[in-house]
Amino acid sequence: MSARNDTPFHGADDHQHGHDEHGGAAHGTRRGYVIGFVLSVLLTAPAFALVMTGVIADPRITAGIVTVLAAVQIVVHMVYFLHMNSKSESGWTLMALIFTAIIVLIAIAGSLWVMFNMNLNMMPKGMMDAM
Repeated sequence: MSARNDTPFHGADDHQHGHDEHGGAAHGTRRGYVIGFVLSVLLTAPAFALVMTGVIADPRITAGIVTVLAAVQIVVHMVYFLHMNSKSESGWTLMALIFTAIIVLIAIAGSLWVMFNMNLNMMPKGMMDAM
């Protein structure tokens, strides 16, 4: 590991240890960004290839694999590009992320529930014509 590749991008003299003056998260290094980029490419390429080639006949299996790769890629982006961990800002960024994920899951689940029930309870076409 060379010193040139591991120096933070923001203020090399004032931030030797990668922390800002308020004790926040470490800034990214060139090596960290390259690792994040390579992992992102390695997660995107198989998903793209699966969809474009149709190598797996069942679209549900393909969708499941692509979803898993997407979830892993979200974690890669959060760690390598957003520098989120349990230590940054005393864990508040992680708590905000968890809260956001819960709200998004509630919104998605609620929307699917409402759409399913609306479809289930719609009036049949024959009854609309009779009115």
